[in-house]
Amino acid sequence: MGFRDALGNRFVVTVELNPPKGTNLERALARLEPLRGKVDAVNLTDSYLAKVRLSSIATAHLIQERLQMDTIFNLTCRDRNIIGLQSDLLGAWALGLENVLVITGDPPEAGDHPFAKRVFELNSLGLVWLIKRLNEGYDASGATLDGPTSFCIGVATSPAAQDREAEVQRLREKVEAGATFALTQPVYDKGVILSFLDRIQNLPVHLIMGVLPLKSYAFARHLMDHVPGIIIPEEGLARMAGAGEGREREEGLMITLDLLKGVLPVLKGVHIMPTGDFKVALEIVDQIGSRS
Repeated sequence: MGFRDALGNRFVVTVELNPPKGTNLERALARLEPLRGKVDAVNLTDSYLAKVRLSSIATAHLIQERLQMDTIFNLTCRDRNIIGLQSDLLGAWALGLENVLVITGDPPEAGDHPFAKRVFELNSLGLVWLIKRLNEGYDASGATLDGPTSFCIGVATSPAAQDREAEVQRLREKVEAGATFALTQPVYDKGVILSFLDRIQNLPVHLIMGVLPLKSYAFARHLMDHVPGIIIPEEGLARMAGAGEGREREEGLMITLDLLKGVLPVLKGVHIMPTGDFKVALEIVDQIGSRS
């Protein structure tokens, strides 16, 4: 059963991978190999943090071809106009990719090419609409396609956003435009995710909670201070601060597992963001259990 078929039928697990900065995919494939059969899909970022990486579409295709793992390719509004977006989407469908995550994208000034021109002809809501049009067999101008797409459309959402009512409304608009699943920003607070689930209980969307295990106290403080929509409870910060040298990774993993124990019964899925540490991803998956 592929990712899109699993949605709504059972609990799903996805894992995030940043494509390499270059053309050598061997290291990434080796990292994913132990997760074959244990996750439902690999989520491929699209030049995350506005830093040049191998195409998310090409990476997704190669992973599916070489590892037989389902994928979700990310597509940002930052780098392409409406023609380029449609061309890439049609190409992705022709390559056998079914799942797409719509992302607005970090501005170029944040990345390794600050001189690059930002596009943002569409925002994430507009891109969801565009993909739905392709699924219906039409391009943005209304012309009929010689063969439609049938993408399973995902979006991002932030349960800990400063204006949570506005965030729920934004998600509602994306679902009305055609989104069927949503991956959240990393969550560290049980109360935050439970409150968000309560707010969207009547919304027909499959919410997959994001988890990003803390590597160190410094990493936790960086997330809190510089990443919007991240709230780490004082208890979690205290646990990381008191972990001691050499035990921070283990404590960060335990914080994630403790959170999952408290919310798994009400979740439809978990999205693991290992930030390169795929051993910790495997440990989380093994604790969650089989995907059958």
